[in-house]
Amino acid sequence: MKLNILILSLLIVGAICVDDWIDNSKNYKPLIKSEMSFNSELPENFFWGDVDGVNYLTVTKNQHIPQYCGSCWAFTATSTLSDRIKIARKAAFPDILISPQVLISCDDFSNGCHGGNILTSYQWIAQNNITDETCSPYQAYGHDNGVGCSAQIKCKNCLPGKGCWAQDNAKIYSVEEHGQVNGEENMMQEIFNRGPIGCGIASNDYLRYNYTGGIYVNTTEVDYHNHAISVVGWGVENGTKYWIVRNSWGSYWGEKGYFRLVRGINSLNIESDCAWAVPKDTWTNDVRNTTASNTNSQSNFRQLHDCVRQENNQKDQVILSPLPHQYLNGAVLPKSWDWRNISGVNYLSVTRNQHIPQYCGSCWAHGTTSSIADRINIARNRTFPDIELSVQAIINCKAGGSCNGGQPISVYSFAHKKGVPEESCQNYVAKNPQKFSCSDIQRCMDCTKPAPTNTTVNPGRCWAVDNYENWKVGEYGTVSGADKMKAEIFARGPISCGIAVTNKFEAYTGGVYSEKSLTRINHEIAVVGWGVDETTNTEYWIGRNSWGTYWGEDGFFRIKMHSENLKIETDCSWGVPVVEK
Repeated sequence: MKLNILILSLLIVGAICVDDWIDNSKNYKPLIKSEMSFNSELPENFFWGDVDGVNYLTVTKNQHIPQYCGSCWAFTATSTLSDRIKIARKAAFPDILISPQVLISCDDFSNGCHGGNILTSYQWIAQNNITDETCSPYQAYGHDNGVGCSAQIKCKNCLPGKGCWAQDNAKIYSVEEHGQVNGEENMMQEIFNRGPIGCGIASNDYLRYNYTGGIYVNTTEVDYHNHAISVVGWGVENGTKYWIVRNSWGSYWGEKGYFRLVRGINSLNIESDCAWAVPKDTWTNDVRNTTASNTNSQSNFRQLHDCVRQENNQKDQVILSPLPHQYLNGAVLPKSWDWRNISGVNYLSVTRNQHIPQYCGSCWAHGTTSSIADRINIARNRTFPDIELSVQAIINCKAGGSCNGGQPISVYSFAHKKGVPEESCQNYVAKNPQKFSCSDIQRCMDCTKPAPTNTTVNPGRCWAVDNYENWKVGEYGTVSGADKMKAEIFARGPISCGIAVTNKFEAYTGGVYSEKSLTRINHEIAVVGWGVDETTNTEYWIGRNSWGTYWGEDGFFRIKMHSENLKIETDCSWGVPVVEK
């Protein structure tokens, strides 16, 4: 194997992220309740993305879009905490993504989009709690430039004609203890025993704009930090020791958003100032916030969903192989099947919220892209890295519709012809572009500083990225009827389906739902499995919604099979992703 090492011994000018990192040590007080046990022998190679075949790392993000924001510190704090929650929960459903936006808007020790510190971020979370991204999505503005702290920033919901309000039943997360760590051996022990850590580095223009892979070696001695990253493992290649580092510059950067940095010589000052946090278990007992003012009133679903979800065109199909119902006998299918837990493995991608930061009628794009992402996970046996597809790119390209509604099958058609980029190419902003052009920059973008001074003036610069992963489907089609739906889900993965939503369904909080409805299909969801209620012997579907984790059962629902199920079995669609083996 050829050793791939990039060696630089140059003066680092710190030109790329000089305002991302703030030394807040005077404001920080460690919170340590227990001593970590040390291992006498650590493995030569260790990576949280592949521990005995299990990926414990959450999805890669991009701090630089939809406009530049110096928020690496917030992404590092929240990604390491999300990873450690996943580790503590043994990678079980669901993946939890802690919101960096809450820190950027609410952490008073930070300068928002003009810098912050990992340690004080952990401290803020321990003192105030924090929510997930389905409560507060990334907007790339902070308290320094127009998006200050509020109840809505911590958790929000929106409806057309009713505006937005603070959601008061949000799942909350927190930190049990936090502290500092430095030095190669101590860092390795902390990572191995408890999970990824956050570190400051002295970034430079070469790393930002020229690194594409290999072990990066920089022997220049520096005594400052200007960027924050997370360290998720280590290894040795042909005698060269390295760290495995996660960045927040998109999955198209470096090695799928990561880079390897020479270990043991404090390259880029990475081994001098790191931080760790132990998450508090708030998920076992489903701890929620009940203190925010909730101004939600009974919604009018006719207003909400009319014309949002258009009927699939049954002629728009590309079928190249036998359909599952043609070769699977319904009698041999299991009594229950749930892609959230197949022999202990969760194959589903992250849960989303189409309604924030403002309302967007994009259910048609959410139900389809989540199903494609799930099928990518299944085809790749849930190996690293996690995949999250860009709903915003679908909207920008009008690949079936807009925030005013759309047709699900057209998303699969677009994915077949053009492909779908990942979320870190175009993050969800829940609005139509000024012009639907499907231009290169509307599909995948990057931005540079300075950060905007307010929400109307953006002095930074953005450009199109051309070296991104573009996920396609090789074939796609429609399916209806319980037996055919089961066969498709069992053989190839989740499907997207239309549903006739009502006010009663909106108020769903759990259990097996049933309702006779005369409402036409007006919403799109995904169906990820089925089961049987042992008490009533009622068969049900397991559905994924796009209304946030605070809705239903962690954003999911169960609904009666065969009848009284809001027409969920009448108009479904599927796509088979093209995945390299």
